[in-house]
Amino acid sequence: MGKYDTSKIRNLGIVGQGDAGKTSLTEAMLFNTGMTDRLGKVDDGTSNMDFEPEEVKRRITISSSLHHCEWDGHGLHLVDTPGYTNFLHDTRNCLRILGGAVLVISAVDGVKAQTNRIWKWMDEFEVPRIAFVNKLDRERADYLKALDDLEKALGTRPVPVNMPIGSEADFKGIIDLVHMKARIFQFDEKGTYSEEEIPEEYREEAERLRFMLVEAAAEADDDLMEKYLETEELTDEEIYAGLREGTLTGVFTPVLCGSATANIGVRQLLDYIVACLPSPLDKGTQIGTDPKTGDEVKRNPDPAEPFSAMVFKTISDPYAGKLTLFRIYSGSIRPDTSVYNPNRDCNERLSTLYEMEGKKQKPMTEAEAGDIVAVAKLKETMTGDTLCDPAKPVIYESPLALKPVISFALEAKSKGDEDKIMSALHRLMEEDPTLQVQRDDETKEMILSGMGQVHIEVACEKLKRKFGVDVVLKEPKVPYRETIKKAVDMSYRHKKQSGGRGQFADVTIKVEPLPRGEGYEFVDKIVGGVIPRQFIPAVDKGIQEAYRKGPLAGYPVQDIRVTLFDGGHHSVDSSEMAFKIAGSQAFKKAVEAAGPVLLEPIMEMEVTVPDECVGDVIGDMNSRRGKVLGVDPLGSNQVVKVHVPMAEVLKYAPELRSMTSDRGLFTMEFSHYEEVPSHLTAKIVEAAKQAE
Repeated sequence: MGKYDTSKIRNLGIVGQGDAGKTSLTEAMLFNTGMTDRLGKVDDGTSNMDFEPEEVKRRITISSSLHHCEWDGHGLHLVDTPGYTNFLHDTRNCLRILGGAVLVISAVDGVKAQTNRIWKWMDEFEVPRIAFVNKLDRERADYLKALDDLEKALGTRPVPVNMPIGSEADFKGIIDLVHMKARIFQFDEKGTYSEEEIPEEYREEAERLRFMLVEAAAEADDDLMEKYLETEELTDEEIYAGLREGTLTGVFTPVLCGSATANIGVRQLLDYIVACLPSPLDKGTQIGTDPKTGDEVKRNPDPAEPFSAMVFKTISDPYAGKLTLFRIYSGSIRPDTSVYNPNRDCNERLSTLYEMEGKKQKPMTEAEAGDIVAVAKLKETMTGDTLCDPAKPVIYESPLALKPVISFALEAKSKGDEDKIMSALHRLMEEDPTLQVQRDDETKEMILSGMGQVHIEVACEKLKRKFGVDVVLKEPKVPYRETIKKAVDMSYRHKKQSGGRGQFADVTIKVEPLPRGEGYEFVDKIVGGVIPRQFIPAVDKGIQEAYRKGPLAGYPVQDIRVTLFDGGHHSVDSSEMAFKIAGSQAFKKAVEAAGPVLLEPIMEMEVTVPDECVGDVIGDMNSRRGKVLGVDPLGSNQVVKVHVPMAEVLKYAPELRSMTSDRGLFTMEFSHYEEVPSHLTAKIVEAAKQAE
């Protein structure tokens, strides 16, 4: 049997926008439960959860980290997640396997776009949540504004279960609205407080909020509502029962408040985590698919059921190897057990099982339904895979990886590192599936794509620290194309005689433009055998080699039809090579005469921004030669749909962040090619010639 009964387990994420205080809150929870002997702090680099050098340097959470603790006889698995846009993909993967979440809201900043995005993912994965309004001791803290933001920006019904006494420098403590008592804190690290009567100046507001609290608890349950209508009051236990029901069904969001760094309100938050957030039993049956038949398969959170789990994170370390983290949905597991991975159709041996404690791992003798476990050195298993009993296979649906939004060209600082770059990048991609790398055959560049500029920079820092590979980032080259404006007929005779067998080929072709996106078409209209059939493919091959480098700036030629309709041959001197050369030269001369123009890639973008930023975004897109296709409402935001040249948005991510105070998000994918305006063509051609 596991350390805790399944009903006593709480798997919860600490989620929210960047700089809301999630890591500080996690540190305070660990300290209050006795898991750590001092309150770790992000600002001085003593955090147990932000331990990667890149995190310590930037003072932000870059990668989710795990720890565990006990409160009131319950086992809590804590997942501290990133909140900055560049790293939210990790948060999304974690939400897929979590039972509940604590949404941390900054009393200073309120709700930002990142919180809106995380909220939608919690809806998608049906994650019950409670909210904690943090930083009430900071300048410009506003508890009521945070409650208003929860309602207006996220569309939830916030139900305060406590309220602050004072704010900013005058913040003294909190009022428990269930027991109607004030907790006045001494502001020592231990979070010492005295329980007192509610100060008279706060009593009226406290009674108003308590009325809202009791009413919300009653509405969550029919029996409680019946009693409330009769007596207009509920017992403390009934209030807790109603709060739990409302949280699990998502009818409302209980809201607590305090200060993580001052250790105020954290123990009451722990009480509500145990009382309101679900155990694996509350989350109920997991639905999967039989990998062989495609039939629906159900797994209950029961240690007696067949083993099944989902991998939600991979940590790659050059010394310890690969560490795979998974959440067990059903059954139980012991060290040195063989399990099946249906995604890869392979068996994996689980050696030592570990429980994560920040950057440390603690060996486990057994784990069962509800537990979150780490195991080292699995050979083929990746993030998003399912692990299961080989005799009872099941595969769970994993979240789709988010699409990268920015790309950089990558090259080694020293030539000796060129071979090491790709293998090191693949190791990084194991732990971060949103990183993508490819070699552009056209530009000969290695392209690294990610969720933002900081994401890419952090990946490069890890390359150097973990694998000793130092790289330089450059703006990637835009893959321009060339095409023609008019139809032209062109003949070319290739004749060479220099002793021995000569070379002879005569071709006449017609080149004409095709609609955008049609590519290349070769048409054979030779009649009467003027060119023998065995030589016609050679003409096509020569043309295909020639169109890789157009006459303007050396970019590939596309959207063109070539018709071979006349020519001549010599019974002795004609050959495939001669016709290949003739086709190539005829094509080059024809394109030069057919009004060549430059084409540029056009990207289709969707930019999600608050209402007040729409005008700025549209104006900015117009300045980038963008064409706005429409604006659609999305909650409290607007989605601006636009076509814009790739050359204008290579560094759009940081510019949008600046324009919207980090409240904007965007997706981008290739749409089509369009002709480059004539006033820009000369600059691009000149730049291409200088780069040769």
